[in-house]
Amino acid sequence: MLGAKRIASKTGVAGVQERTHGGKMSESFSTDSVPVSDRLEAWLCNAKPICGDCRFHFPRRLPFHGSIERRTLAGLALTRFASTPVSFAKFPIVAGNSEDRGCIVITQLEGVRQYCQSGAMAVLTPGDTTLIDSGLPWTSDCAGDCARLYLRIPRWLVHEHAQTSSLPVLPRISGKSGLGVALFRLAMSLYEQAEEMNMGDGLVAIGAYLDILARCVTRPEAASTKLGCCAQLRPRVEYFIETHLQEPTLCPAIIAAAAGISVRHLHRLFAAKSCTVAEWIRERRLERCRTDLSDPHLRERNITDIALGWGFSDSAHFSHCFKQEFGVSPREFRSHASSWKLAHITPTPHGQPGAN
Repeated sequence: MLGAKRIASKTGVAGVQERTHGGKMSESFSTDSVPVSDRLEAWLCNAKPICGDCRFHFPRRLPFHGSIERRTLAGLALTRFASTPVSFAKFPIVAGNSEDRGCIVITQLEGVRQYCQSGAMAVLTPGDTTLIDSGLPWTSDCAGDCARLYLRIPRWLVHEHAQTSSLPVLPRISGKSGLGVALFRLAMSLYEQAEEMNMGDGLVAIGAYLDILARCVTRPEAASTKLGCCAQLRPRVEYFIETHLQEPTLCPAIIAAAAGISVRHLHRLFAAKSCTVAEWIRERRLERCRTDLSDPHLRERNITDIALGWGFSDSAHFSHCFKQEFGVSPREFRSHASSWKLAHITPTPHGQPGAN
């Protein structure tokens, strides 16, 4: 039961809930019901039985918070992971040529996350999907809070629907247009309706999902991308910025040098996004500050400390930028965050996280 006994013995609070619907079991865990000092250990205690041989790293500040929810559909596991920043290296529990070798379809729900396997990389924003070969080592990391959905599928079943013996490594399937949108919405529907469907309906739903996934991964534009390829340049640049927002010295020269391109080329990349590099950095920092200001776990943290922690060097400048972007001061936003819906505060068009 998601490690409940071990957590209970350590913390006195299991934090694990089980629900039965139509004879099907759903398991969930949240650190909200665990003492702050024990949250990290409790989350790891729940994650490790699911993840297997996995080395975790927690790069950023406490307090940690996270949740895990696991459902089954047609005998396949659907797991939703959400937490503050966490990186990991995953090692296979079966040989690469084993008949038990599987695939993990990852749907990004919140945050920006990087996945690497066999020299390929995929940077996913909310709505995007990728495919992991569970028979090979892989790594993943993120800079901020993140949520993603894992669907574990036998590899032979993916091959059967794709009608090919060869699958691309880490294809990035965009959730912003075409079949990628349908794939994302169907994944969410499968997760939400998993407890409602019987085995027969579940098999039909999974089959439809795999047919769309197969079409997405066999298209030429979905071919895997090696780390140095130009097609992945902008996502790589955006990921570098995302993971260095806390550094006040972050600037076009540093970003261009890290990407191995000229500053002029860097500015051309962002011209296609209808914003400058400086505007993108400022908007991502503001978005991070907004997230922290609305986080009940960070209520005791000073507004100035949050701004400085995300790379702003001046409190007055931060307040001015925040009000210009969101139409309300940081203090007003925080005082009303519990009752306002963030969707009512709309950033400028190119300020949306993950925009292309």
